[in-house]
Amino acid sequence: MARDPGARPRLLVLGAGPAQLGLLEAARARGDLDVIAVDRDPSAPGFPLADERAVLSSEDEEGIDRLARARRVDGIVSPGADWPVGIAARVAGRIGLHHPIEPRTGTLATSKARQREAFAAAGVPHARALDPRTATVPVPCVVKAPDRQGQRGLALVRSPEELEPALAAARAESRSGTILVEELVDGPELTVNGFSQEGRFVPLTVTDRLTAEPPAFGVALAHVWPSAHETRDVVETARAAVDAIGIREGPSYTQVRLGGGPVVMEVAARLGGGHDAELCEAATGVDLNGLAIDAALGRASCRLLQAAAARTGGAAIAFIVPPVGRLVGVDGLEEAEAVDGVRWVRLYRRPGHVFGQLRRGAHRAGAVLATGANSAEALERARRAADAVRFRVDADAP
Repeated sequence: MARDPGARPRLLVLGAGPAQLGLLEAARARGDLDVIAVDRDPSAPGFPLADERAVLSSEDEEGIDRLARARRVDGIVSPGADWPVGIAARVAGRIGLHHPIEPRTGTLATSKARQREAFAAAGVPHARALDPRTATVPVPCVVKAPDRQGQRGLALVRSPEELEPALAAARAESRSGTILVEELVDGPELTVNGFSQEGRFVPLTVTDRLTAEPPAFGVALAHVWPSAHETRDVVETARAAVDAIGIREGPSYTQVRLGGGPVVMEVAARLGGGHDAELCEAATGVDLNGLAIDAALGRASCRLLQAAAARTGGAAIAFIVPPVGRLVGVDGLEEAEAVDGVRWVRLYRRPGHVFGQLRRGAHRAGAVLATGANSAEALERARRAADAVRFRVDADAP
C-alpha cells in the first residue's frame, strides 16, 4: 500500500551511538521528519532522539533491507560509521531510493585496501604498503584490518617482535581475513571535512587531530579548528582523494598526515564520527548534519552551503577519557557546562557500563564542544570542561 502523499519524509539512520548523535539531534530539531534509528545496542544514546527504534545491527544488510522496505523509507544515511555506508548505498539502489553515493563508491569507501588501489591509479599520495610476507618488514610500521574502523585491528609495530602478534590481531578483526601493512608516516594529523555537489568538492573545515599515546594508537583526544598546519596542498590532496574513490555527492571525511607533504591515510563517504559536523557548524555556520540529511533524501542543499563563513576564532572537540571500572555515577556536569565558550557536554554511557583501558575510540566516555577567540583558547576551554566531569566507578567490578 502506498504511503499518504502528505506524510512526513521517513529517514532511516544506521546507528544510534555517539557518532550518530549530531545527525539525530539535527533531524529531530527539524520537526518535519520521521526518523527510524537502527542499533544493536538497546541502550544506544541516540535512540531517545528517534521516532522509531529498531534493535538491529547496522551491519545486518538483509535486516536493514527488510526494514527499509517494510517502513517505506524515503532515505537511508550512515553518519559516523564506515561499513554501513556501503550497506546504505546498496539497499537504496535495490529498492529504488535516491542515494548520494553509488554502490561501487560505497564499496571503495569501506575498504582501505581498495582505496589505496584507487589512490595509486589517480596519483594521490598515500602511505606505502609493505609486504608482510617478506623476511624483514621495516619497523616502525602500521598494521590494519582494512575493512574496520575505530582502531579495531590497528596497531603501531615498533619492533620486529611485535609484528606477528599485530598481524594475528588484525587478521582476527578483519571481515575478509586480509590485512594491510603500511609504512609509518610521521607528522601532524589533520582532518578535512567537506561536502560534494554534482562533483564539486567544497572544503568546510580542516582540523588538527590530536591523538593519544600508544597503546591507544590512532585514538583522537581532540579535534581543533582552525588547523595550525592547513595549506592549499592539504585541501587539494583531500579533493583528489575524494575524487579518486568517486564521491560526487554528500559529505566526506579525509584523514591526512604531513610527512614530507600531505599523505592521505583514508577517506570516508560520511560525516566524521567525532562530532566533526557539530564543530563545523560552530566554526563556520554550515549545518553539515543538515547537508547530510538533505543528501540522503535527495534534496538540494545549495542554501545550506552558502553559509560558509567563520563564525568564531576557534572551535574544539575534547573527548572525555574515563577511569577503569563499572560506572556508578557522574559529578561535575553542571560545572563543565558553565565553562566559558562551552556549547555542550555529551556523555555516552549510563551507570552500569564497564570502562576498560583506552584502546579504541569506542572506549571514550563523552565529549565537549567549545569555542574561543582562537584555536588555543577553544581547546583550553574544552579540556577544562572535560576535566570537570568526574566519573564515580567501582574499580573492582569485573
